[in-house]
Amino acid sequence: MSEEKAVIAPDPARLAKVHRLWDELADMDAAHIDEGRNHLLQGLCELAGAHNASWVGAVRMGEPLPADPVLGWRPRLIHHLHPTVTLDDAAEKQRRMLETGQVDISTARNVAGAGHFRTNRLADLVPPEWFQGEYYKTYYLAHNHHDAIWAGVPINADTEIYFGIYRHTPEQGFSTLDRDIVACALRGLRWFFRQQMLSHGLLLTTSPLTRTEHAVLQGLLQGLPEKQIAANVGQSPNTTHEYVTRIFRKYAVRNRSALMALWLGQGPAQAVPDPRTSLAPSGASPMDPGNTPGL
Repeated sequence: MSEEKAVIAPDPARLAKVHRLWDELADMDAAHIDEGRNHLLQGLCELAGAHNASWVGAVRMGEPLPADPVLGWRPRLIHHLHPTVTLDDAAEKQRRMLETGQVDISTARNVAGAGHFRTNRLADLVPPEWFQGEYYKTYYLAHNHHDAIWAGVPINADTEIYFGIYRHTPEQGFSTLDRDIVACALRGLRWFFRQQMLSHGLLLTTSPLTRTEHAVLQGLLQGLPEKQIAANVGQSPNTTHEYVTRIFRKYAVRNRSALMALWLGQGPAQAVPDPRTSLAPSGASPMDPGNTPGL
């Protein structure tokens, strides 16, 4: 279902879970955004009867080349609720395939709706014969994912979050009601998604914050002094101060209060070109040595 409306049959118990999930996320502060992300993924699994879920922060890398099947969109961060080495390896392999223009129809059709909130089951995206193909066997069945719901959530013209929700049971795929309750839960969380992308720097640059930058940012949002942040991260206060200065520059702010204002929706958060990053779809954004973000 690519339209923006979700039609949900009356189910007071399920809707009550959605409202409780919203309240729980609203009670979590900006300094614990990663915990909030995992709490959301777990909540989506419980709502839809799923066993695992993934979160993908995607960025549109300038104007796409004519032959680019995903219109310039590239994943920049991938998180799994229950990560495994094989899942991470598969995600990296798919990323490399995407860079060479090898894109599965399920991905292409999902990305085709960019700019619009959409939620689809695999059966909504692909024909029946797709489930007999190698892509499904390699990237779904090999990880015990027999069915999936994919949601695309636009944050602005150049950033989106994708959610994948997976079911392990082969005897029962996701129903339209499962799909629609996921859509309902996600549709009311635009404020939360903006915080998530801000936390990783993806509203401001095409490359995400490094692991260390992200850790320092969380300390700033908690109100910790720089010496405490340095101790937590395991670096010298001077090095931490350099990271703080770099973070302020990336977010175009002068101090902590201005930084926090972004999370309160009181400041601009528009993506800007990263001079280190090629706008060509085949270009991968370089990362700081030793601090590359994990998939």
